Amino acid sequence: MNIAVIGGGRMGAGIAQVFLAAGATVTVQEPEAEAAHARIAKGLRIAEAKAREAASPRAFSADEALGRLTMGLVPEDVDLVVEAVPEDPKVKVEVLAEAEGRAGPRAVLASNTSSLSITELAAGLARPGRLIGMHFFNPVPVQRLVEIVVTAETEPGVQERAKDWVEVIGKTGVVVNDSPGFASSRLGVLLGLEAMRMVEEGVAAPEDIDTAMELGYRHPMGPIKLGDLVGLDVRLAIAEYLHGKLGARFEPPKILRDKVAAGELGRKTGKGFYRWEQEQ
Repeated sequence: MNIAVIGGGRMGAGIAQVFLAAGATVTVQEPEAEAAHARIAKGLRIAEAKAREAASPRAFSADEALGRLTMGLVPEDVDLVVEAVPEDPKVKVEVLAEAEGRAGPRAVLASNTSSLSITELAAGLARPGRLIGMHFFNPVPVQRLVEIVVTAETEPGVQERAKDWVEVIGKTGVVVNDSPGFASSRLGVLLGLEAMRMVEEGVAAPEDIDTAMELGYRHPMGPIKLGDLVGLDVRLAIAEYLHGKLGARFEPPKILRDKVAAGELGRKTGKGFYRWEQEQ
């Protein structure tokens, strides 16, 4: 299994990590290669220790896995290319087109977008039918779901290959037809925006809203804390996109716009609706 990941930030590093842990050969294309390599190595060592402590059947050697990691451009003999760059359609189209030019004809291309139209991203490719969505969730090594997004042009066999890859890395895939926000972001963002409006209106404190959803509805994390974890700037960008596509129910509340304008983006800046310890 030969995998390429474009983007070595939190999401890209997490995707690379889970494929390496599953025995794949992985190439990561990232301008800040040294930082990305260190991020992946740290994640692998943490995951190795946890797997050994739990006597997991998926235990692996971090050093051996790192021996299968290369930092560089997408190779020709790759089976799967996963794009994990920021949620900017122009950037994604550019990197996907470049990847298509480098990868061989058998390769499947995938976008890790959480909301953008796969059909529109594929329009810039010579073979639109080999691009699908593979929406991983943050943090990738922990979250079990991968949303597989197919279009009307998806080529035969591509969906099945994606489901096989998801199974190999120990996750569960759900298949969703291409539509704004797919299934998870469409529902998750709507819940998060309403929770923020409740804070704005003084209905309850963020902690109490989150606790209500965690204990009352068995959500593993409340919608406001999840927004901080994902990044409020990311939440705002997705909400604005869905607002344009699906209408008024996705209009971002003022409190979200204000926090983003103030640079209070959640965990990555140390403050959002909650205060967070800065990562080293």
